Amino acid sequence: MASLRRFTTAPTLEEIEAIAARAFDTIPEELRRHVRNVLIRVEDFPDEETEQEMGLESPFDLLGLYRGVGLPFQSVSDLPRGPEMIYLYRRPLLDYWCETGEDLTHLVRHVLIHEIGHHFGFSDADMEAIEGGTAGEAGA
Repeated sequence: MASLRRFTTAPTLEEIEAIAARAFDTIPEELRRHVRNVLIRVEDFPDEETEQEMGLESPFDLLGLYRGVGLPFQSVSDLPRGPEMIYLYRRPLLDYWCETGEDLTHLVRHVLIHEIGHHFGFSDADMEAIEGGTAGEAGA
């Protein structure tokens, strides 16, 4: 695993992976144990198929993505699918980091937790409500 450095130039894919691995280690064990089989990958950008599927105007519009079936929607009778994946997109993350000045480690952790939330079946609105302290107002 790459060691963290003070970033004066853009971190590499491996450095973002190291940040994500450290961020994953900070997630409470009761959540982490349900995500152990989800692979975390860092790529520069989403692929063309993902861009079209998500209706992106630009590949910079997507910081991360969960690919899989959320836990509440899984069934033992389902046919096996490919591995569940969380993608973190390096270039959009770096672009957002430069635009906002937000701490890069915090940003990567935030996106990782957001995508893990999708694994648990949370919608974007649910996660926004949880982060905003209005979890009771979140829809399904």
